[in-house]
Amino acid sequence: MQRTTWTVPGLELTDLTLDVPLDHDRPGGEQISVFARIVAEPGADDKPYLVYLQGGPGSEAPRVGSIGAVPWLARALREHRVIMLDQRGTGRSTPVGPQILEGRSAREAAEYLTHFRADAIARDAELLREALGVEKWSLLGQSFGGFTTLRYLSAHGESVEKALFTGGIPALGQQLDDVYTTTWRGMIARSERYWARFPGDRDRFRALADRAEAGQLRLPDGQRVGVERLRRLGLMLGGTGGAERLHHLLELDPEAPAFAHDLAAALPFSGRNPIYAVLHESCWADGFATRWAADRTKPREVAEDPTLLGGEHVHRDLFTEDPELAVWAEVADVLAEHEWPRLYDEEALRGCEVPGAAAVYYDDAYVPREFSLATAALLPRLTPWITSEYEHNGLRHGGAHVVGHLLDLAAGRREA
Repeated sequence: MQRTTWTVPGLELTDLTLDVPLDHDRPGGEQISVFARIVAEPGADDKPYLVYLQGGPGSEAPRVGSIGAVPWLARALREHRVIMLDQRGTGRSTPVGPQILEGRSAREAAEYLTHFRADAIARDAELLREALGVEKWSLLGQSFGGFTTLRYLSAHGESVEKALFTGGIPALGQQLDDVYTTTWRGMIARSERYWARFPGDRDRFRALADRAEAGQLRLPDGQRVGVERLRRLGLMLGGTGGAERLHHLLELDPEAPAFAHDLAAALPFSGRNPIYAVLHESCWADGFATRWAADRTKPREVAEDPTLLGGEHVHRDLFTEDPELAVWAEVADVLAEHEWPRLYDEEALRGCEVPGAAAVYYDDAYVPREFSLATAALLPRLTPWITSEYEHNGLRHGGAHVVGHLLDLAAGRREA
């Protein structure tokens, strides 16, 4: 393992790079690298580790230029050294990009990507823990990072001191269609609440959708934005402050350069992090093929009304509308038909004695509370904190309060 230490004001940062198998079931096969950064206050060598598992999938861990750069970090550092893990395929870990398509068929590239889910990420972390000589450490999982945390408890619970979840407890088994039906209905309600708050924006958005349908909505680099891609702006509505950001975009003159640039910045599922689009549905697949679940469950009224916005729903059309994602279209089709293995072990979770706490957001747009609470009930020492104070981005928005409350709950210092 390669190790380098450097500093920023008030913090000591240690960079770690570890070689791991692409396929953990074939340890002698192809190797990739995984990067992690230990963030600690000076003189904190006796503090235990807290591993942060980022949401996504497909995004690297936050970069820390100062103790205030990550809203929850200062509170976590009072009790821990924090490990920011770049999950495989992201950040400074061996990247996933168009280079993996070179010399591979779509089926071969898809097979390569089957090794980038939560099960592989948890095993990467286990190899890192062993390389550091740590007996146990704690986990903090945001959104998809919570899915990875649950996998960790299913397969490697003996290595975990405590587990914290923020907006990230998944449904178990074959419930993806039910989850997506719930989130579609939730996004219809969110759309209507938004238009009621900013009534003039609905006409503006409908006019943009007409331009998109006519092929006249373009980004600064000339990319065409189609209706389904435009509908993805609804992703903003799932986080605190998102409605205001969407309004600030829609109030701009669509002919202005500012609008085209801000639209480009606001569109999700970009080519920067292709795992996000290509493997998004797969992160829910606990023992089944997804078969384009977002498309299959989309309500008729959504299909007929472009002002009913989408959330974290990846459509097949996205891979034809976005030229950066178009190269992944065949791979995404193969993955949609892939019969994924189980991620979670209900028996192991029922017997899991790891203490923990979970922020379950009452009106979470992407990870519905009903399914999260059903899964949470399996874990005998997990305390759910059901709150309407925050949206899905509560960890970013609530920072120290969210992490502090979860740490207190997990330690038995307060009640939910």
